[in-house]
Amino acid sequence: METIRRASHAGSWYTDNPQKLAEELDGWIRAAGLPKSSDVRGVIAPHAGYSYSGRAAAYAFGNIDPTNITRVFLLGPSHHYYTTKCALSTATVYQTPIGDLPIDLEVIEELKATGKFESMNLRVDETEHSMEMHLPYLSKVFEGHPVKIVPILAGALSAENEAMYGKLLAKYIDDPHNFFSVSSDFCHWGSRFNYMHYDKKYGAIHKSIEALDKMGMDIIETGDADAFKQYLLEYDNTICGRHPISVFLHMLRNSSTKIKIKFLRYEQSSQCKTTRDSSVSYASAAAKVDA
Repeated sequence: METIRRASHAGSWYTDNPQKLAEELDGWIRAAGLPKSSDVRGVIAPHAGYSYSGRAAAYAFGNIDPTNITRVFLLGPSHHYYTTKCALSTATVYQTPIGDLPIDLEVIEELKATGKFESMNLRVDETEHSMEMHLPYLSKVFEGHPVKIVPILAGALSAENEAMYGKLLAKYIDDPHNFFSVSSDFCHWGSRFNYMHYDKKYGAIHKSIEALDKMGMDIIETGDADAFKQYLLEYDNTICGRHPISVFLHMLRNSSTKIKIKFLRYEQSSQCKTTRDSSVSYASAAAKVDA
């Protein structure tokens, strides 16, 4: 029986008009002007409303050559539902205004059989936006190339659990038909986010935020999950996809395919100049086979 996860944020976080959405995505991908490469096996991309982060996200999704990919693993953080585990979708299809994406039920069953995952109900699934905001881009990029998706919601994972899930999922990286879409925004700065780290040596607040984010991005590029954990402990940067990113870093460490992450774009929703301001940062990266 079909269980549909509706595009619950269409019409608010992004347009629900299929033609307009397709044009927007095409425009952003064109503007990014990136060459498509079959060596790109994963992305880290933001998940804010498209008016904020749609353009930045194109610098991740614009790298994808869909030719050999048949399955996309989605790793997104949980914003509303508390769990210390990773949760699997109970839907059979994810809708987008520009084409539906079927879920790979075989892999979901395989993961379920490990006993390490829980299931999220449809309400939890539809309330969460972190993976949904990647779907229209995936639907666009894989147009004419049938792919199945494996959505994995990452809860508030301990360092041990991040490593455990990384080991468990690493084997999927070694199959070149698999692709990985990791969802995260970067620094959420301002009193409304309870985070106001400011290092005056960088001058303006937004410059300090950029320096803090870039420090994290540089560490992610090294692929060192432990160093990333240290960085988060030290600065507590409000990177909402810290757990999916950490799981991905552990996956890369445990797979026999050598893959390197490179950030290609960094933006802020606005430039903070005073403590009354607030902003969210967006960073896009491609994970590429390292020849």
